[in-house]
Amino acid sequence: MIPRLLEQYRKEIAPAIKNNNGYKSIMRVPRVKKVVLNMGVGEAAHDVKILDACLADLAKITGQKPVITRAKKDISNFKIRKGLPVGCKVTLRKNIMYEFLDRLVNVALPRIRDFKGISKDSFDGGGSYSFGISEQAIFPEIDVDKVQRVQGMDITIVTNARTNKEALELLEHFGFPFKK
Repeated sequence: MIPRLLEQYRKEIAPAIKNNNGYKSIMRVPRVKKVVLNMGVGEAAHDVKILDACLADLAKITGQKPVITRAKKDISNFKIRKGLPVGCKVTLRKNIMYEFLDRLVNVALPRIRDFKGISKDSFDGGGSYSFGISEQAIFPEIDVDKVQRVQGMDITIVTNARTNKEALELLEHFGFPFKK
């Protein structure tokens, strides 16, 4: 089964971007390569139960098993040693990525309290876009009553766009609610 957003990209979005920018080939149109979700859980170095809860939440949100990220070096001010678990991450590609983006734009982002849109300033210059979410409870897969600890996450959308302008146009066609 083809995800709704992927089908919309192939039939409507890609031809529209091709015509707007005057590209000769449809292959020149930017597309999303992957989506990376990252939860930094510094307290996990001292309490493994916190990390287990974050792993379970991220697995429910994405439908994939997260990978545990570990500290790369010692940080004495935070009492962290090299190799201790400090977070988890998931990389989404292909159909799962498009299904997640569809849920993010149409279900999760509108559930944020006092939401005014996401910033246009978070592009990295190479077409990738990163933003943060302050709590995982905006996703419908998470049962708010069972959340032990409110945990935020970073979401990075990697595109093959050559400029920030191309990536912005692509994400606007996907329906991302940017601030005016």
